[in-house]
Amino acid sequence: MLGPLDDIVVLDLSRALAGPHAAQMLGDLGAKVIKVEHPEGGDESRHWGPPFVGPDHDISTYFLAANRNKESITVDLKSAEGKELVERLVRQSDVLVENFRTGVLDRLGFPVERLHELNPRLVVLSITGFGHDGPEGGRPGYDQIAQGEAGLMSLTGPSPDEPYRVGASIADLLAGIHGAYGVAAALYERQRTGKGRVVRTSLLAAVTGVHSYHGTAWTVGGTVPAAGGNHHASITPYGSFRCADGMLQIAAANEGQWRKVAALLGIDPEQPRYASNRERRAHRDELVEDMERALAAHDRGHWLALLAEAGVPAGAIRSLDEVYTWDQTRSQGLVVEVEHPVLGRIELPGPPLRFEWPASGEPGPEVSGGPEAGDREKARHTAPPVLGQDGEAVLAWLEDRER
Repeated sequence: MLGPLDDIVVLDLSRALAGPHAAQMLGDLGAKVIKVEHPEGGDESRHWGPPFVGPDHDISTYFLAANRNKESITVDLKSAEGKELVERLVRQSDVLVENFRTGVLDRLGFPVERLHELNPRLVVLSITGFGHDGPEGGRPGYDQIAQGEAGLMSLTGPSPDEPYRVGASIADLLAGIHGAYGVAAALYERQRTGKGRVVRTSLLAAVTGVHSYHGTAWTVGGTVPAAGGNHHASITPYGSFRCADGMLQIAAANEGQWRKVAALLGIDPEQPRYASNRERRAHRDELVEDMERALAAHDRGHWLALLAEAGVPAGAIRSLDEVYTWDQTRSQGLVVEVEHPVLGRIELPGPPLRFEWPASGEPGPEVSGGPEAGDREKARHTAPPVLGQDGEAVLAWLEDRER
């Protein structure tokens, strides 16, 4: 595999989703990722389902989602032999990823000080539920708990009285994304200093870090945002609307787009209650009623065609099968094909980044998706491993590095 991090070795001690997602992102960028799993059962996400697939219906699609481009070895971190092997791997690694509860890695004999004694250049990514310190730093963290504690559920759902979790495990995934971003920065810094550092994030930090304008509504504006269904908190009209055969989405983010929408739907855009975004937001319920009354005359396809012709951002609400069979999704390298040792050739969700080289007479190595992404991605990515499948290969690699 070629990528920006193709000379980096990542030791992945994490499990479940946040840490594995961070390590997977680094693997997508070309890093060699060695996943350390317990001999008895491995990563707990191997047992999370349904759905389960394979001849014996024992392969979790949950595990497949966060472990592409990795090698799996089994190690008992509580045994003397396991600790010795981890020490050897730490010496040969650039990054260590862990998401144990605060203090667990210390009790296993690998506090940060010990890790940096073994390898002063090591970048350590530590992901916790609520932070490694502070009055609640030791709390266990799971995605849904963090979504509630970090305020996201209060912003999500049809009304303030019905808080909803986001359908995806967004706290875990955001923590993984932030973690990988922090690792990249720490590796860049290491080029100057020659030393690794600890990068810390948490599910709490990850969700709070994306509050954005909802956060400043309170910290600056003194207003507590609340769930408003499928409509934007600050921009109107911007949300989901019913038409003759279901729902479509319209996002009129400026006055010009609003006037185009109004013209299509036969609404006077200059009437006082709709003349500015401030007024439209104050009269949003009335505006939604007026828009849906007009939209009810035709089906979704009719309106989406007219909105596209007018240059108004609009779209359908796709199910996941529709997303993964959509030509646009596949054209962006967002579906990758890999060869799994048990399942054979399978498709996985692909990485969200593309790296392209400037046009020149001599093309550089391709490292991500694009118009011809299919063939490149087949060759570039490896399937999530079965438990312990790479033990011999990793030991051989380790012995070669130690010579």
